Amino acid sequence: MVGKEEPSTEKGELLQDKQVLIVYLSRTKNTKVVADMIHQKVGGDLVALELVTPYPEHYQTTVDQVAEENRTGYLPALKTKIDSMDKYDVVFVGFPTWGMQLPPPMKSFLNEYDLKGKTVVSFNTNGGYGVGSSVETLRQLCPDSKVLEGFSTAGGVERDGVLFVMEGEKEKQVQVEVEYWLKKIGLVE
Repeated sequence: MVGKEEPSTEKGELLQDKQVLIVYLSRTKNTKVVADMIHQKVGGDLVALELVTPYPEHYQTTVDQVAEENRTGYLPALKTKIDSMDKYDVVFVGFPTWGMQLPPPMKSFLNEYDLKGKTVVSFNTNGGYGVGSSVETLRQLCPDSKVLEGFSTAGGVERDGVLFVMEGEKEKQVQVEVEYWLKKIGLVE
């Protein structure tokens, strides 16, 4: 469940002697690819969010279910458990944009774990429409955290049947963008 690897880039001042957790939700693997890119640069523990009851494979069924969860405020139960959140100083949270909102599983994670006093950094993949209200919701759910500027990139458009685009030239482009962003926010040199 947890992958550890030494980073290939010098950690910036903000990460010196800090424990890093990278948590991500990925339906089509685009967010996973970005999580892996960040992990290569900053190291730390890499954890995929999994649900007790996974979403259906059928896209429109999932869209309808998520819309209802957002409407009612339902938070799905997480299968993924973090042993000791206290040991982490910096928490990256990665997610796709679903219905122009933060996905319910990520809301579950942010409600389940206290990130008070931690540095929180978001990264996002989306169908070209941006993050919607996701970052605003993240800030509301982490009121006592230092929330740094996040990263966002267009991934696949699942409703159009384009599930995965983080390969080839697109992957190389996003890798350059991720490294630039991590340098810009001071997490790598």
